Amino acid sequence: MKITDQIALVTGGASGLGAATARRLAHEGAKVAILDLDPERAETVAAEIGGVATPANVTDEADVSAAFDKAAAHFGAAPRIVVNCAGVGLAARIVGREGKLSFDVFEKTLKVNLFGTYNVMSHGARRMTEMAPLEGGERGVVINTASVAYEDGQLGQAAYAASKGAIASMCLPAARELAQHGVRVVAIAPGLFHTPMMEGLPDEVTEKIASDVPFPKRLGAPDEFGLLAEHIVRNPYLNGSVVRLDGAVRLPPR
Repeated sequence: MKITDQIALVTGGASGLGAATARRLAHEGAKVAILDLDPERAETVAAEIGGVATPANVTDEADVSAAFDKAAAHFGAAPRIVVNCAGVGLAARIVGREGKLSFDVFEKTLKVNLFGTYNVMSHGARRMTEMAPLEGGERGVVINTASVAYEDGQLGQAAYAASKGAIASMCLPAARELAQHGVRVVAIAPGLFHTPMMEGLPDEVTEKIASDVPFPKRLGAPDEFGLLAEHIVRNPYLNGSVVRLDGAVRLPPR
């Protein structure tokens, strides 16, 4: 799909991988809606790239539907490109100290990461199926964010790995279901990236984490995630796949 003049909606677009993806798509000529829980940061990024902020909670159906409607009203058509980057990275042991359980963490992580992704994908896909096909029969593309943790989940990441594993697992059946409408579904599984979650760590900890990456021996740059998202949009034969973007890293148990 050509990116120029296409409408895109990026969740979690006010920071990290989402902001980098929004900037990349806008640079390539897309009209981008920033869906984020933080309205001020969403407005900042939207103003920077000439887009529109559509603040919303990805777990709320009405919020998400309203965000898509706002994007369509602003740009004159519904998004053909949807990128799901919103998520949380909560960590907790299944059974912690003194027998403390972590069901609350598990529930919140699945609700935001998995249910939120499914919610946005559903609303995006419904609108795409109602649009006229482009050249080659394509109507749109959904890019979801998994994580290398879906295969290499570390100690304390049971909830996070489960949420990202579910995103990876639903990629193929979603792609098969939406294929009849010319809508593609692809997932990116990023490894260790320089995002706000990493920026809060001490330098020595970051250096140790980066040293585990075979090559390039560094954390991933958010724009490299955006670059892959751009390629997925452009390449019509990428469909139903989970693509690891990780510098060949495999996470150790802890």
